[in-house]
Amino acid sequence: MTSRLDPRAADLLKLLVERYIQDGEPVGSRTLSRAAALGISPATIRNVMADLDQLGLVASPHTSAGRIPTTRGYRYFIDQLLSPEHLEEQERVQIAEELAPGYRAADDLVQAASQLLSQLSRMACVVTVPKRNLAVLRRIQFLPLSDNRVLVILVVNQHEVQNRVIHTSRPYGADELERFANAVNEHFAGRDLVSLRRAMVDEVADAQGRVNLILREAAAMAEAALRGDDHPQGGYLVSGGANLLGFQEMNDMARLRGLFDALDRKRDLLGLFDQCLAADGVQIFIGEESGYRVLDECSVVSAPYTVNGKVAGVLGVIGPTRMAYNRIIPLVAETAKVLSQGLKADA
Repeated sequence: MTSRLDPRAADLLKLLVERYIQDGEPVGSRTLSRAAALGISPATIRNVMADLDQLGLVASPHTSAGRIPTTRGYRYFIDQLLSPEHLEEQERVQIAEELAPGYRAADDLVQAASQLLSQLSRMACVVTVPKRNLAVLRRIQFLPLSDNRVLVILVVNQHEVQNRVIHTSRPYGADELERFANAVNEHFAGRDLVSLRRAMVDEVADAQGRVNLILREAAAMAEAALRGDDHPQGGYLVSGGANLLGFQEMNDMARLRGLFDALDRKRDLLGLFDQCLAADGVQIFIGEESGYRVLDECSVVSAPYTVNGKVAGVLGVIGPTRMAYNRIIPLVAETAKVLSQGLKADA
C-alpha cells in the first residue's frame, strides 16, 4: 500500500495519468512542465518522477521516453485523486428510456443494458444473467402438441413469460394437462425456480398411491421443463467486443484472441464477476488485479444490480487500463441503478 503522496507529487501523478489516458503516449517532464502551470522546473519534475518511479507508480517503457502509469499508479489515481464526472443529461435520458420499466422480460432488459453500456462506453460490456433463485413462478400452463410433445408456459415474476417444449412418453389431452397445471399452481406457485425444481423432484419421489397420481405426473412434467434451471448463476452476455480493436495498446492479436476466447466460453471469468456480487457499489480491477492473465492489459469497472433489493447480477465494462475512469465509473453506476429499477418493476 503506497503511503499518501505530498501535494506536489500527487498533482503531477494526476496530471501524468490524465495526459496518458488522453493521448496514449509516454509523458515527459517537459510536457508536464508546460501543462502543469505550477511554476515547477523540468528538473524538479524529473526528480519527482524519479521518486514516483521508485514507488512503483510510474514506469519508463523506453530509456529515452517519458513515463506511463503502472497498475499501482492507476490504483492510487483512482482511490485518491479521481473526481468522477457527472453524466451528460443526454446519456442519463438515454439510459432511462432504453431501460424503462415495462412488460419486457428480465433477460430482454439485461440484453438491452449490455448493448447500451457497450455503445455508450465504446468498450466491451459484460452483464451476468439474473440469478435464477430470484425468479418466482406465478403460474404454469400445459398445452398439448403433436408427436408426444407438450408446450409448458411459465409466468415468472409478474410479466416474464417463458416457453419450454418437453417430450412425453404418451400423448396427453388438453383436459388432463389442465388438471396437471392446476395441481402445480395450487401446490407450488410462489416458489423461486431453483427451490421449485428441487421440491418437484422430491414430490415425484415421495408421492404414493392414486390419490397423488395427478400431482406426481404434474410435478414430473414441470420438473422436466425446469431441468437445467437449478444453477443460481447461469452465465453472462457480452456486447461490443469489437470495440476493443480500436485501442492501439490492445493490438496484440494473440492476447486479444485469448480475451475473446475467455469471454466466449462464458465460464472462465465467472469467478471474477462472482467477486463483484458482494461489492458495495462500483468495483474496479486494474490489470493483473483481476487474477486473470487475459485481463493483464485491461481494466474492469463493474457494479452489481438488484431485483427487489437483492443482488441479482453484475454488469461491467472491459477496456484498456488507459480508460477514462472519470466517465466510465458513473456510466456503469447509473446503468446498474436504472437496470435495477426496471427489474424491480418486473418482479
